[in-house]
Amino acid sequence: MIVDFDDNTLLSALFGDHDQNLVRLEQQLGVSLTTRGNRILIGGEPDLCQRARGILQSLYQRVVQGQNVGRREIDDAIRLGEDNIDAGGVVIQTRKRTIQPRSPNQIHYARNLLEHELVFGIGPAGTGKTYLAVAAAVSMMLARQVDRIVLSRPAVEAGERLGFLPGDLREKVDPYLRPLYDALYDMLPAEQVAKKLETGEIEVAPLAFMRGRTLANAFVILDEAQNTTPVQMKMLLTRIGENSRMVITGDLSQVDLPRGVKSGLREAMEVLRDIDEIKFVHFDARDVVRHPLVTRIVNAYARQPELFDTSGEDRE
Repeated sequence: MIVDFDDNTLLSALFGDHDQNLVRLEQQLGVSLTTRGNRILIGGEPDLCQRARGILQSLYQRVVQGQNVGRREIDDAIRLGEDNIDAGGVVIQTRKRTIQPRSPNQIHYARNLLEHELVFGIGPAGTGKTYLAVAAAVSMMLARQVDRIVLSRPAVEAGERLGFLPGDLREKVDPYLRPLYDALYDMLPAEQVAKKLETGEIEVAPLAFMRGRTLANAFVILDEAQNTTPVQMKMLLTRIGENSRMVITGDLSQVDLPRGVKSGLREAMEVLRDIDEIKFVHFDARDVVRHPLVTRIVNAYARQPELFDTSGEDRE
């Protein structure tokens, strides 16, 4: 199979240094790619050759538009397929970067984040659950669709009794909320994050401090929700106020609750599953966008589920 390109001067950007992009595509798809002038000869199984051709043509269009093509774009193209290489048209704009979903489930998730008031993102580490939620929150705040962002996690390691730790409230809970801060700094300049934390436009607090509040005109994110109790989960879900969005993220394979305590995330999935306005998006190893080794680790653990008790129901 042959694929031709119009502009030879763009091919070096498509191929990468020492043809590393082509090598990556060969490794991931199991095809052979041979360059001759302005064309590439593709060898291998017919279906794989057709797939490689579509991906190369889509990546070439990225180069024509002045966009970079590297290992990440190659992997995204393979994951999404040539028809969805532009993330299904879903783009989240923040101050520092433009963020596009990088797998079919991420596209579905991002659309739900922008269109629905209550969304659950459930799946293993590295699938972008929290990162995309923070991106959506920042984007909506910058567009003045919400007045503030509220980020929360259950501080399971300290039993949510934080008084014995040194420092003020922020210093006490920072170790548990660090991943949320990291996402914020990836999307906003550091001085803006600091200012918005001071003014309350961005609030980062443990779940225990949400009790008794009504969260109106806010984008609320609860991370690590597998470590909530059913009472805590119900408490937070009933905090949602007028013109607010709420996103619940968690990984049911990493429950750290005491023995005998059922995960509030698991219970919420059971109780709320028939409410049409609430959207559940489930991720798996195919959505992992960290180092490729993370995908293999997730798959290895998934093959031995009997090693883990994720329900909490039979703990003593």
